[in-house]
Amino acid sequence: MTKINEDKNVDYSYSEVNQKLIYQFKNGDESSVKTAPRIGIRHLQVFIYFILGFLAFGFRVTLSVGIVAMTDPKTSINPDIPTYPEWTNKNVILSSFFWGYIIPQLFAAWMAKKYGPKWFLIGSAIIQSILFILMPITAAYFGSTGVIVSRVLQGFSQGFIIPSFAHLLCQWAPIEERARLGSTVLAAGKLGTVFSMLITGVISASWYGWPMVFYVFGALGFLWCFLMGFLGYDSPDKHPNISMEEKMYIKRSLGKTEGVEKHKKTPWRGILGSLPVWALLAAQTGNNYCFWTLVTQIPTYMNYVMHYNIKKNSLLSSIPYLTLWILSFVFVNKGMFKRSFSRKFFNSVGLLVPAVALICLGYTEAGNNTLAVILLIIAVGFNAACFSGFAINHMDLSPNHASSVMGICNAASQVAGALAPLIVQVIVTDETNIIQWRYVFLLSAGVNTICALAFIIFGSGKPQPWDKEEANENTTEA
Repeated sequence: MTKINEDKNVDYSYSEVNQKLIYQFKNGDESSVKTAPRIGIRHLQVFIYFILGFLAFGFRVTLSVGIVAMTDPKTSINPDIPTYPEWTNKNVILSSFFWGYIIPQLFAAWMAKKYGPKWFLIGSAIIQSILFILMPITAAYFGSTGVIVSRVLQGFSQGFIIPSFAHLLCQWAPIEERARLGSTVLAAGKLGTVFSMLITGVISASWYGWPMVFYVFGALGFLWCFLMGFLGYDSPDKHPNISMEEKMYIKRSLGKTEGVEKHKKTPWRGILGSLPVWALLAAQTGNNYCFWTLVTQIPTYMNYVMHYNIKKNSLLSSIPYLTLWILSFVFVNKGMFKRSFSRKFFNSVGLLVPAVALICLGYTEAGNNTLAVILLIIAVGFNAACFSGFAINHMDLSPNHASSVMGICNAASQVAGALAPLIVQVIVTDETNIIQWRYVFLLSAGVNTICALAFIIFGSGKPQPWDKEEANENTTEA
C-alpha cells in the first residue's frame, strides 16, 4: 500500500495488488474505495490516436492506387477527368513522400518531450489536409514535379506523428496494457491502408474521378483536428476530467519501471552503442523495405500483370491489408512468453513467413492470379506479427526514452521506404514483364530474412542499463 499526496484535503492510498485507490477525508467523516475503470480516459486518447493513424496511412497510401488512376485515361467513366499518361516517373512520385518524412524523425521526439505532442499532431494534420485538397490543382498546373514537392511536404509534416505516438503511449498506457493499446494504435495504419485503397478505387472509377479522393481525405483530416483540439491531452496530469482512480492507476503502473521524472537527458551514447537498438533498427528497416515495396507496387502489379480494372484492383490490393489488420489483434502478445522470446518469436513470424510467400510469388506463372493473390495475402497478413515484435520493442528497451529510440529507428529505417519504389523503377523497365517482378519479390524476401536473423541474434526485450542509469543520475542531481 502506497501513500499518495495528490490533494491536501484528502489522504490517499493506492493498492498495487488490486489496482484500488483508497481515500479518506481529513475530517474522518467519509472514506471510500474505488477501482481504476476498465474503460476510461486513456482509451479515449488511444481512440483519437487510432483515428489519426488511420488517416495518416490513408494520406500515405492513397497515391499507390491514385497514381494508376491519374495516369490511365480509361479509369473514370467521366471523360473530362484530367489524366497524365505522359508521367514516366511514377515510382519517383511514390518515393518522394519519404524524402520529407525522414527529416523530422531526427528531432520530433525531442520536441514532443519538451513541448508536448498535441499541437504538433494537429499542425501535421492541418498541413497534410491542405496539401491533399490542393493536389488536383498542383497536378494540373505544376505536373509531376509539383506533385513530388507536395508529397515531400506531406512527408515532412507526417514525420512528427510516430515519435509523438511513442511519447503519448508512454504517458497514457499502463505497463499491463501497453502491448494491447500500442498494437491498437499501430494497427490503425493498416486499416487506413485498406480503406484508402478501397475508396480510391471506387471514387476514381466514378464520375467524380480521382480528384474527389483528395478532397475526401483532406476534409477528414480537418475533422480530426477538431477532435484532438477538444478531447486530446498530452498526459493524465493535464486532463481536466480524468478520475483520480484512473490517474493514479496509470501513474503507479508507469512508476514501477519508469518513474515520473520529467525532461530527462537523452543518453545518446548509450542508445547508439546498444546492440539491441541496432537489431531493432535492422528489423524495422527490413519490414519497411518489404512493406512499402508491396504497398506502392501491388496496384501497379495487378494492373499490368493481372490486368484488373481499377475497382477490382483496389479491392484485391486492399484484401492483404485487411488480413494484416485482423491478424494484428490475433498476434498481440498475451504475456504467455517471456518478453525477449516473445519479441523475437513474433518478429520472426512477421518477417520470415512473408519472405517464403514472396519467394513463391516470384515463381508463380503469369495467369495464375488466384494463387498470386493468396500469396500476397500471406505475405502482407503475417506481417501483423511484427506488431508484437519490433514495433513495440522501443518501449521495452528504453521506457524513459522510447520516443527518442523510435525517432532514430524510424528516421533511419524510412530510408528503406524511400529506396523501395526507386529500386523497383530500376528493376522493372517493362511493367508487364513477370520476370522483372520476380526479382523485386526475391529481393524483398532476402532483405526480410537477413533483418529477421539480426533481430533473433542481437535483439532483446529487456530495459537497457543506459536507460536506468540516466534516470538514476537525474534523480540524484535533483
